[in-house]
Amino acid sequence: MNYDYIVVGHGLAGAILAYTLRKQGHLVLVIDEPKENSASRVAAGLVNPVAGKRFAKSWLVDSLLPFADTFYDELEARFQQPLFFHKPIYKIFSTIEEQNNWMAKSAGDSWSEYIGATYTQSTGTPSVQDPYGGILIQQGGYLLVSDMLDLLTHELLEAGLLLPERFDITQLQLTEQGVSYKAATANHLIFCEGWQAVHNPYFKWLPLQPTKGEVLEVQTTGKFEPECIYNKAVYVVPVGEDRFKIGATYNWRQPDEEPTPEGKAELTERFEQITTQPYHVKNHWAGIRPAVRDRRPLIGRHPEHAQLSVFNGMGSKGVLMAPYLADLFAKALAEEAEMLPDVQISRYYSLYYDYIKHHNPEL
Repeated sequence: MNYDYIVVGHGLAGAILAYTLRKQGHLVLVIDEPKENSASRVAAGLVNPVAGKRFAKSWLVDSLLPFADTFYDELEARFQQPLFFHKPIYKIFSTIEEQNNWMAKSAGDSWSEYIGATYTQSTGTPSVQDPYGGILIQQGGYLLVSDMLDLLTHELLEAGLLLPERFDITQLQLTEQGVSYKAATANHLIFCEGWQAVHNPYFKWLPLQPTKGEVLEVQTTGKFEPECIYNKAVYVVPVGEDRFKIGATYNWRQPDEEPTPEGKAELTERFEQITTQPYHVKNHWAGIRPAVRDRRPLIGRHPEHAQLSVFNGMGSKGVLMAPYLADLFAKALAEEAEMLPDVQISRYYSLYYDYIKHHNPEL
């Protein structure tokens, strides 16, 4: 059967792109081997408009955030199920120096729509340890990523548009009309493989940095029911019934998906710096993020095989970035728009030609 697009991978990025392409009227086949510990399913699905220790607005957040809100609202209406939860984020200052840095950084007015309040001393919230205060970030929240993926997977299966198997790249053939894979043909194939792209012979030259992240699910045994997400070196996301997701670690040295005692110890120590409430650990997961050294996604056509593209590299910001970038990329593939220069893989084409010169002249 002939399709407009084959999408390889149905994690967060692949699922959102495949849905977007289908919504725009294209026939899409998705190929994906289900994995319970994929980075998308492990993550807490956090959206934070303020970036980390640098106290900067997240890249392109003024465009990404409203688009993401509309996108997830649409999915909730489609499936009649809540998926995205809006919650402010209370970023707790670790030191008086961090407090001072924020006060200097926030002198302008560009923060007003994202900052609900600044506290220079403890809020006095029971069980919360915030002696230096913190900032209350508005327009944050979290997505139930696994629930969304389950719903979209079921929809694809019912429509006969999902091959639930490992993609075998030796079965891929490039043709003048596009690509063929086993019994399927398509005009175009898009790889959304996450960190596994480091093994893809067509795109392994891209500067992906697989980054292991570990996450805990804990249950508190005292009263700790925050109306916000807490952030102090780790995030603490309430997921219901006195349960919280705590994460995540960043480990570039062990690119495997096995939880470690060291990761658990780091997360519990960080959690205990936020709350005094007793708790017990219910679950411990690990996954690998597709991080990129310049912190920008990797999107675009292969430099020599125009029927192949990649949509990848969103790291920990996929919930925020993917809806907007998927829509833009779908339009770019149809020549109805142009991708943003910051995310185009053309910025790394020199790496491709170096790779070909030294490793794979046949590609």
